[in-house]
Amino acid sequence: MTIIRKFIPLNIAVITVSDTRNESNDKSGNTLCSRLTKSGHNLYKKIIIKDDIQAIRNAVNKWLSIKKIDVIITTGGTGLTGNDVTPEAIQPLFDKEIPGFSIIFHQISYKKIETSTVQSRALAGVARGKYIFVLPGSPGACIDAWESILEKQLDYRHLPCNFVEIMPRLEENLKRK
Repeated sequence: MTIIRKFIPLNIAVITVSDTRNESNDKSGNTLCSRLTKSGHNLYKKIIIKDDIQAIRNAVNKWLSIKKIDVIITTGGTGLTGNDVTPEAIQPLFDKEIPGFSIIFHQISYKKIETSTVQSRALAGVARGKYIFVLPGSPGACIDAWESILEKQLDYRHLPCNFVEIMPRLEENLKRK
């Protein structure tokens, strides 16, 4: 007997990290919002935050405490300049890192921008039962991450496995304490 899985829409929050972007010129954040809603997910909220470790961490911590949010995606601040601090802000919040995300992202990126991909510190992890994806600030990188990884992994119908099906188990370690 074949089991047909139904799509489960997730509530996704988006943060653009930038000292120069605003609502009118935030191509990467707007691209992510467009892609996720087109895929059937719900945009919980989108905000723009300056490149500041504490501001980024505070925003993510606030969203981690909101039960309705399932996924947080950031765009921007993953490069190598002094202002690029998104990984430093978010990585300490992870209960578990998802190293495969970064590996696959760099493989996809290498096909398009070759060795320039080494300048990205894209990463992903799980924090307090939610997924967090830290993407570069270029629209192309956001499209690549969404179309090649996130759109599939955030779809319960994707087989053989996906992030959605294990969401109820992400906080098992907390229940054992």
